[in-house]
Parts: sequence; structure tokens; C-alpha cells
Amino acid sequence: MTKFSLLDHESVPKHEIISEGELKSVLSKYLIEKEQLPKIKVQDPVSKEIGAVVGDVVRITRKSQTAGEADYYRLVIE
Repeated sequence: MTKFSLLDHESVPKHEIISEGELKSVLSKYLIEKEQLPKIKVQDPVSKEIGAVVGDVVRITRKSQTAGEADYYRLVIE
């Protein structure tokens, strides 16, 4: 039996953990603190699949009719 990957499903946008350098850039761009980012739980199936841990920030790249692609950021919480 093969394991199904959530990330391979067409309805699931691309998720990836960002580096500290990219995080600093995002926070300064939006003039916010890390804790002000929207949240995603560490128990979320996609969080588990990408190996996210509490405190990581995940970039979600979604298709957009107006922008082509749009990035969203989520702070991983317990």
C-alpha cells in the first residue's frame, strides 16, 4: 500500500517552512511581529507532512486569479 501525500492533491497549495532570513524580510515588509502572523496548528495534516514544529513559519503559495500566485504566512502553534 502506498502512502498518499496531501501535498500531491490539486486542491492543496504548496506549503514550505521558511528560513530565518526570509522570516525577517517578511516581518519587516509587513511591519509586524512573528506572533501577529495568522496561525496553523502543529497537528494540521500538512504541518505534520512537511515536518513543521512549533515556532516555524510556513509559506503557503496559492493560485490567485488576479496575481497569478499569492504567498500567505502562518506561524506554527501547539
